[in-house]
Amino acid sequence: MLVSKNVWIIYAAFSAIFAALVGVFGKIGVKHIDSTLATTIRAVLMAVFLIVVAMGTHKFVAIKQLDSKALIFLVLAGIAGALSWLAYFYALQRGPLSGVAVIDRMSVVLAVVLGWTMFGEVLTWKSAAGIVCMVAGLLLFIV
Repeated sequence: MLVSKNVWIIYAAFSAIFAALVGVFGKIGVKHIDSTLATTIRAVLMAVFLIVVAMGTHKFVAIKQLDSKALIFLVLAGIAGALSWLAYFYALQRGPLSGVAVIDRMSVVLAVVLGWTMFGEVLTWKSAAGIVCMVAGLLLFIV
């Protein structure tokens, strides 16, 4: 694993690449199947894959450090993620990948605003301008 100070940028870029592939593969995958069933299949496969990775990298030993507050928020994150996937696959089945992906990525704007309001993260004029541009881009794309 990389230990550079800015390694998060590399992993975030990989996240974006794989998220784009989720849209492409998902759009093809939901063509002739119910979106809820498709989401369920995806979730089961993800769970199995992640369990294998966690076991292979000996990550389960850290489960002893999990406190009740962390567990509650991980459960909430899991529910939010599942609802996001259900909505995403439903939208993919009924709309264009390009439109669904653009609207879905408004989560970035929401995350920046929530980071600023809930965690006191810095909101510079550059990041505020970026948010405005992203929202404007969304509006140009869907209107």
